[in-house]
Amino acid sequence: MRSLSSLTLLALLACGGANGDTRTAAAAQPDSARPTTTATAAGSVVPVAGSAVARAPMAEAPAVRGLYVNRFAAQSSKRMRAMVGMADSTEVNALVIDWKDEFGLNFASQDPMLQKNAGKYGVIRDPKAMADTLRAHGIVAIARIVVFKDPVAAEMNPDMIIRTPAGTPWQDHKKNTWVNPYDQRIWEYNLRVAEEAARAGFDEIQFDYIRFPEPFKSLPQQMYGDTKGVSKPQVLAEFLKAANARLDKLGVRSTADVFGLVTTVNGPLEIAQHWEVLSPVTDVILPMTYPSHYPRGSFGVARPNAEPYKIMYAAIAKAHERDDKLGMKGEHVRPWIQAFTLGQPPYGPKEIEEQKRAIYDAGYDGWVLWHPGSKYELFLPGLEKTMESRKKAWTPKGQSVAATK
Repeated sequence: MRSLSSLTLLALLACGGANGDTRTAAAAQPDSARPTTTATAAGSVVPVAGSAVARAPMAEAPAVRGLYVNRFAAQSSKRMRAMVGMADSTEVNALVIDWKDEFGLNFASQDPMLQKNAGKYGVIRDPKAMADTLRAHGIVAIARIVVFKDPVAAEMNPDMIIRTPAGTPWQDHKKNTWVNPYDQRIWEYNLRVAEEAARAGFDEIQFDYIRFPEPFKSLPQQMYGDTKGVSKPQVLAEFLKAANARLDKLGVRSTADVFGLVTTVNGPLEIAQHWEVLSPVTDVILPMTYPSHYPRGSFGVARPNAEPYKIMYAAIAKAHERDDKLGMKGEHVRPWIQAFTLGQPPYGPKEIEEQKRAIYDAGYDGWVLWHPGSKYELFLPGLEKTMESRKKAWTPKGQSVAATK
């Protein structure tokens, strides 16, 4: 495959294209007792002080089928009622809610470090009440945290940013300054953000923008200071390992979003995501396998956006094959589904059904729909009324029973 920076659609392949910048551009407008347990490596359950939820071993965990909720929808009681209603009336059993995005925090904090980097776009009024409401409806509450593409923290902490060889702040094509993934003060900031979500009652923390910015030749070289000889893929893995350890103590899962191309490219992408390095250090890995983001001819498909089943199946089957070799079992891969139109044909319920079917045929039950404005009414006919397991048996050869018939 051609180098990532040479792909025509690379600008869209940010964590991720309709992920990433397009994700947030289309913005929409009492604590109950919780189990205080966590799973040990052996799968037993032990008490943990201050835990948010009981976390089952991954192989035993139920599948998650979710909807993404952007910061503005999460701040709207009217929109949240609509989102809960969609989950109550369909197979959806989770909501992925912006907890920290490129605009800063979506909650109020008493932590001085977090207050400094709060941003100015409003917050969810009562996160604990939100989490309790979701639990009362049987909905998994997932907090999405944008990590290294953080213009707010970059502005407030100019000593923690990526720089140019001249020492000036490095900026991407949209003039965003990125924080430095090698700086462990940035790690600490994001881990505190995650811990506040866990203590508010969220069941899972989903890290997005676990990557370096694209090294376009038209931009200056990125400088990170003293890397101590640690490679870029490894520093991302080390952050996720640190997050997993911290969040285990609070009884919640830690998960990570990655580019769709990560499932099929051998070795690391130029943004430093590498399947074999990142997959083992996450409870769940979420590849953004949107058909519209694949170059023409991918997997032998002339127009990837027009063949959602073929693209999704090829990408997720390869992910399953690679996870098998790593010994990763259960619902460890949870793909993002394209619930937006980018090019032709327009996407609707049929395209949702095709992507879901591909995921099931590749041996997984879970997925999350992405629409940047969190508007899913158009796609509801593509969802089932109840949550039923649909995944096909996966053979050691890496092909599902359904796909080999």
